[in-house]
Amino acid sequence: MKVFIEEQRFTQTWLIVILGFSLIVPLYVMGKEFFNENSNMSSTEFIVTILAIAFSVGFIFLFKLKTRIDEVGIHYQFLPFHFSYKIIKWNEIEKATVRIYDPIGEYGGWGLKGGAFWNKGKGKCINVSGDIGIQLVLKNDKKLLIGTQKKEEATQVLKKYINND
Repeated sequence: MKVFIEEQRFTQTWLIVILGFSLIVPLYVMGKEFFNENSNMSSTEFIVTILAIAFSVGFIFLFKLKTRIDEVGIHYQFLPFHFSYKIIKWNEIEKATVRIYDPIGEYGGWGLKGGAFWNKGKGKCINVSGDIGIQLVLKNDKKLLIGTQKKEEATQVLKKYINND
């Protein structure tokens, strides 16, 4: 039985660099205020504020896209938004292909994109990086694109299950 499993996170170098630089200004301002001899800021306030800033920037690293393709269908989970896998069964799928897409032009970037404000005809998209995705067209005419970094593996598994319908 062939199974496709993939986990992806936001770990792009450019993103880490931008987030690192975005920490500099608030940390500098907080440090300057705390170490100013006329400061009314307590050590507790300083530490809590620094931790809040670090958590707000680091929150993106909690995001994880998990994909599984097996005999039941296509399972996906985008943490922290989905607490369990969403399952699309094979009998709900009209068409499933792996394709190259334009994340910004077609969906407005990366993440969980609903299609409500950006190119509604493309449907929903869940991605964390790259420009390759598993494009699903469901029998109810809804569309979903799930990003992948494993183009060949996803293609092979989809062929196995689509041909067996």
